[in-house]
Formats: sequence, structure tokens, C-alpha cells
Amino acid sequence: MTFRIPVLDPTNPKQTFPPPQTALADPNGLLAVGGCLSVTRLLNAYKLGIFPWFNPGEPILWWSPNPRLVLFPDQLIISRSLRKTLRKNDFTVTYDKAFNQVMAACALPRQCSTGTWITDNIKSAYEQLHEIGVAHSVETWSDGELVGGLYGVSIGQVFFGESMFHFKTDASKVAFATLISQLKQWDYQLVDCQVHTEHLSSLGAHEIDRAEFNQLLKRFCNQPTSPHAWSNS
Repeated sequence: MTFRIPVLDPTNPKQTFPPPQTALADPNGLLAVGGCLSVTRLLNAYKLGIFPWFNPGEPILWWSPNPRLVLFPDQLIISRSLRKTLRKNDFTVTYDKAFNQVMAACALPRQCSTGTWITDNIKSAYEQLHEIGVAHSVETWSDGELVGGLYGVSIGQVFFGESMFHFKTDASKVAFATLISQLKQWDYQLVDCQVHTEHLSSLGAHEIDRAEFNQLLKRFCNQPTSPHAWSNS
């Protein structure tokens, strides 16, 4: 059986996405191909629970997987070992101090692979989102050096996590745990973790149905957050 994937117009960033429920089951969540990475299209995508992910040399691929991995901020799990690390205060955590550096670090090949999906086009697109206050980074520092962090997209009371990295043990976990605690204080209601990983599940993330996820987006993306959000003070 052959499936036709909708092709998006790269010259029309306001073009409507196909309904998320029409995404393929295999590969899980593939919804559309093509289009562009403009601010307008990316914002429209995230509000519908859709995100871009594609390898170098591929066209832009848009995804809405089912089920969806999410974390509610009040359900964060901090293990005994991580709690001990946090109490040591060996790391300093900041927000939006080194967005480009965090993206560059996230783009480095991992031990189990030689490539990266964070291409120059992706970097440029999210740097534009950062410039307008939509994309944010969390940095973990040790002795003045960037040793871990993450970045993602913030819309209303929802944070859409994209990628994280660490150069030092527990540096990314410290960034994530600290961020979730802050998001709770900043009135955020939902963190999108996209797809299942053991790492994120150990921190309290769990899977929900795509339809439920999209209903939560409709509810929370238009809600205001604290005026203190993303402040380093």
C-alpha cells in the first residue's frame, strides 16, 4: 500500500498543516514534507503539536508522533543521586545566556552516531525564534565553562523541549531539573518531550495520546506565564 505525504509550499509560510491525526503510524508521526522553517510556520506548527526533524540532505520533515511524551512540572522525579548533586551546588544554571553555544553543543555528534539533525538551517531558524523571545536556552556552568544545557520553544504555558547535551556528568540533568522547577514557579503547565526516552522517563515524563496532547495545547498555549519567566535574577 502506498501513502501520499502532503507536500508543503515553501513560499507560503501561513499554509495550513494537515490535521495531526492524519500522520502516519509508520514511521510514527510523519505528517508532511517540505515547506520552510520561517518563524510563522514554526509557530503554527508548535501550536498544533508538530515539529520539524530531518537529516542533512533530506527535505524538511514534519512530525506529530502518537503517543506523545510529556512532563507535567509538578510530576518531576528527582533521584537520590541527582538530589545529592543539586545540593552540592557544583553547577551554576542560567537562562538565555548562551543560546547559540547551546545549540552548537547540541549539534555535536553523539557517541552512538556520526551525524546531527541540527543543521545550519535549523540553527538559523531557532536563532530567529530566540531573537523574538520564543526559543530559550538553559545553561549549566562549571568553573566558568559551559558543560551542559538544553534549548526549546516556549508558547504560553507550554515548553517544547528540543535537545540537550552534557560535557560533564549530570550537567544536562541539572539543567533539566532546575528548569522544570522554575517552569512550575513561572506558571507553566506542560513540557513536551516529544518521544519516549529512558532518560526523560526517569525524570517523570510519561506518554499520553496525541489527541489529549493537542487538547492540552489548545488549553495552555494561549495562557500567560509569569512576567519573571526567563529572567536570570
